Amino acid sequence: MFENSPPRLELMSPPEMDQAQRAVYDAITDGPRASQAGTVPIVDEAGRLVGPFAVMLLSPQVGDAMQRVGAAVRFRTSLTAREREVAVLAVAAGARCDFEWLAHEPAARTAGITAPQVAAIRDGRVPGGLSGTETVACRLAQALVRDRSLSDHDYAAGLAALGQARLAELTWLVGYYCALALALAVFRPELPESFRAAHDGSGPSQR
Repeated sequence: MFENSPPRLELMSPPEMDQAQRAVYDAITDGPRASQAGTVPIVDEAGRLVGPFAVMLLSPQVGDAMQRVGAAVRFRTSLTAREREVAVLAVAAGARCDFEWLAHEPAARTAGITAPQVAAIRDGRVPGGLSGTETVACRLAQALVRDRSLSDHDYAAGLAALGQARLAELTWLVGYYCALALALAVFRPELPESFRAAHDGSGPSQR
């Protein structure tokens, strides 16, 4: 994936940002994501936004809207942490997005997803040992990435297991993380060496 290609986008330090970019930076670093510090990477050692957050600075108005959507799908839905994280890993594996995978594997493990379950999702399988709703969330996320839609059977299964509102939340979550994977692949933001060294060779594009 892009992590093995030359970067296209250098990370921006806070003093380099204009007012609009700094507002996006503050919203990302001081908002609900601050509670995830140490689990999902937001900034590097120099305080520069990493991954998709770095891309959001390129167009602050759109970037701010995107980060707000991201905060909503991550912190304001009725999906459980386990349902959410198996779905995010399913997107990362299906899109072969190493950064997304490496950023969210620790969050999945914190939520109680085991190493064998994580490995199964990385390989494109639905792991055993999940609850019924977690299994549906993982399977439907894989289908959405692969097919860009749901069959009537999967739609009915999603409604039965999750209900209409939570199925909508899952759909928006998958769409958001697919958008991030696309932005990462296009702009290839610089990957901090510490992040690369800590996770070298463990992303889905390495399988």
